[in-house]
Amino acid sequence: MFGMIRNSLFGNSEETDYKVLSSETKNGVSFQVRRYDAAKYASISSEGRTYDQVIGELVRKLLMYIGGNNEQGEAMGIAFPIIITVYPRNDGVFSRRLVVGIRIPNAYQREPPVPTDSAIKVEERPGMTVYALQFGGFAGESEYRAEASRLMRTLGETTPFQRKQYFCCSYDPPLKPYGRRNEVWFLQEDP
Repeated sequence: MFGMIRNSLFGNSEETDYKVLSSETKNGVSFQVRRYDAAKYASISSEGRTYDQVIGELVRKLLMYIGGNNEQGEAMGIAFPIIITVYPRNDGVFSRRLVVGIRIPNAYQREPPVPTDSAIKVEERPGMTVYALQFGGFAGESEYRAEASRLMRTLGETTPFQRKQYFCCSYDPPLKPYGRRNEVWFLQEDP
């Protein structure tokens, strides 16, 4: 198991490509508007447990899949970021539903290896435009909520973005001690 996780984290890695549509600063908060193309993702979901209770388990299962725990035994490497879709309640607290996704690396986009864990699904996700706010440090639910709140206040009431879900993104292996990169993404809606 450790070998598969090691292969996924320390083997080949790539960052998901995107196009920066704009870089903006409002009220001292800097963010980007980005466009991501459609791609295949490995995803796993959970309902009934809190973010902090379940996130480690879900990420570990995905790392096992991309590290070689698949029907082909193929260690694919990783395409950062790890994207966690959360569904906040009206008070901002995450509901007990979340989806964790990792983009399938470019070399495997045409024919991704078949997962051996039935909880993992390979899905085609459509292209999307997001408002992205970057921050550092180790991020759990409270840090993602705080940054999402900051981005929401910055964008204001008239900016067209989805408010029923957003994305919490991590670009670093869990044991990286400093220089960590995390982001919160809000999905842009058509005005």
